Parts: sequence; structure tokens; C-alpha cells
Amino acid sequence: MNDQQWRQARRVLCIRLDYLGDVLMTSPAIRALRESLPGCHITLLTSGSGAAAARYIPEIDDTIVYAAPWLKSSTPHGSAQDMEMIARLAAGRFDAAVIFTVYSQNPLPAAMFCYLAGIPLRLAHCRENPYQLLTNWVRDTEPQENLRHEVQRQLDLVASVGARTADERLSFTPGDADRRAVRERLDALGIDRARPWAVVHPGATAASRRYPPELFREAARRLQSRTGCQLVFTGGADEAELVEQVRAGMPGTHSLAGALQLGELAALLAEAPLLISNNTGPAHIAAAVGTPVVDLYALTNPQHTPWQVPSRVLYQEVDCAFCYKSACPHGHNRCLAGVTPEQVANAAIELLQGGRQQEPNTAVVRIPVRARAA
Repeated sequence: MNDQQWRQARRVLCIRLDYLGDVLMTSPAIRALRESLPGCHITLLTSGSGAAAARYIPEIDDTIVYAAPWLKSSTPHGSAQDMEMIARLAAGRFDAAVIFTVYSQNPLPAAMFCYLAGIPLRLAHCRENPYQLLTNWVRDTEPQENLRHEVQRQLDLVASVGARTADERLSFTPGDADRRAVRERLDALGIDRARPWAVVHPGATAASRRYPPELFREAARRLQSRTGCQLVFTGGADEAELVEQVRAGMPGTHSLAGALQLGELAALLAEAPLLISNNTGPAHIAAAVGTPVVDLYALTNPQHTPWQVPSRVLYQEVDCAFCYKSACPHGHNRCLAGVTPEQVANAAIELLQGGRQQEPNTAVVRIPVRARAA
């Protein structure tokens, strides 16, 4: 199938079945489709977490939520629901489907869904010849031959059918009501925005991606002692206890754990001079709204660093890097626990003082071959 056939597509299905951060890192590629296919209507097939982000991405017109049985986080269900989803996709009369995956995922189950739904154009990365399941495919060479940032991977995929954009930033637009609500909250907390302040997000869905709370606490204490920085802690309602563990007894700190809707969290990060966070969804939201990030980056994977925003990516080299595990298989979490609180405080101070990399970070984490997991 050639680019001309893709340019005629008007109803486009984008499939990204992962989490909030994954959808955000796909948003530049979705923008490329929007700008390259004039008048197209874009529907995102995604998880519940992805759908929460999609409502703030203006390039997306509609969203379908689906718990795909080939993703580990999906709740089990009967095959009747899968057949119903195929019928729903068929009823959508889509002209084209783009299947976005990380390199450790297999695109062929989603490709089969689109094939059975009668979607005529189907694009994805694939390791093996998909024959009729995909009309357009890009041979997947990662990670054996090359590594790309997740954003670049998806931009390259849609570029293969002629879809490009000059604006490769992540997309997330909080509403005016979100911005007003956050400013009122900051005023109520007594945050003096003329003085140094930062947002701290100590949680993450996977245990392997959480910087130890006692080290988070010491890093916050050092940052405060050196700068007087006011700290606003965020997290879900289930992370409120963790937040209190980190900030207990520390003056000049405030908790909004469990108090913010997603749009309000984005608005808070847009207001903030800095985010200090594990490698999790808020780090990508901060990148989308242009806020510098100190990213405590567990070496579970190499390609999810903050995109096109000033950042400091902190980790300790380990022999077991890039394990893709939700829990450290060795039980030591050394890739994070080896980062010192002083390093975190120094990185935060650099960014608060206007420190910039020569270019915004679009790189993957690169560890010497000897330190990579087999």
C-alpha cells in the first residue's frame, strides 16, 4: 500500500493499549497523522489509564476502552467481549489502523482484530512477515540492532506512510477550570511562587521504579536546607501514606495526594518550576507541559526518558539493566537505591537555577554492553 492510499484515509484507528505515559509518548505520532491526513477523524483504542489521558490530547477525537487479553495488566474476561470489540471496530468503518507497540510487545493480536474488522489499511512494527495481517509494516530491529526513544519509534512508524509533523512535543492540554482550581489550591496552601518551589511525586505503579522513601525524604531535606524550597507532594489516594512517610515532620511541605484530578495534576505541573519524580506518568505529563524534570530512572527499560524538556536522568549502572520487570528480580533495586540523595538535590538545584542541557533530552539510556541484562 502506498502513501497516496493513506492520504485518502479519513477515519483512522490508533491502537495504544498501554498506560497513560505510553499514550502521551505516542501523541506526537498521532499529531503527525492529524496534520498529514487533512480532515481525518482519529479514534484511540486504549486501556482505561490511556483513556484518562486521551481526553486532554486535542489530536484525538474519540476513545474506545478495551482490556486486551494479550496485555498483562488487563482484567481477564470471556471471549464474547473480544468478539464484541471486533464487531464494534467493524461498525466504525475505519479506513486505516495504526498499531503502536513497544518493542517487547507483539502487534499481531491487534492486527488480527483489525483484519477481522475489515479495516483496509493496517500499519505496525513487526519482527516477522505478517503476510495479510498488515498491509504496511516496518521491520522491528529493536533492541538487537538499534535503540530509539519511544517517541521517535512511533514517529518513525507513521513516517513510513508519509505522516510527519514539525511539532514533535508531547501533547496534553489541561482545561482552564483545572488551571484555576490549581492556582486556588496553591494560594490556599500558602505557596509563595516568587520563592523556589517544586512538585515531588514519590510513587510509581511498579515497585521496581520507586526510589526508596527514606532516600526521597533525605533528598527533600537536603534540597530544603540548601534552598528553602517549598515542596508540594502528589500521588494517588493509595499513595497518601507513602507521601506522609516521605514528608512527615518537614516544614514547608504540603500534600495533594489523592486530591487532584488528572487535568489538575497537569495544571499543577505546568505552574511548577520543577518536578522530582520516579519514571512514571507524571514525568511524561511534565514533559508535555514543558516543566523540567529530575527523573529517578529505574533501569527497567532504556527508552522512556523525559522528551524534549530540560531534565536530569539519575540512575546507578547495574549488571541487570533493562530487565523489564515490575519488581526487582534480585530484590536490591540497586539501579535506583544507588542514587544518593545528594545527587538528587544537586540535580534539582541545577534545574531550579535554570540549568539546561545543550538540547532537550530525546535520548535513550545507554549502558555499556557489559552492564546489560542478557
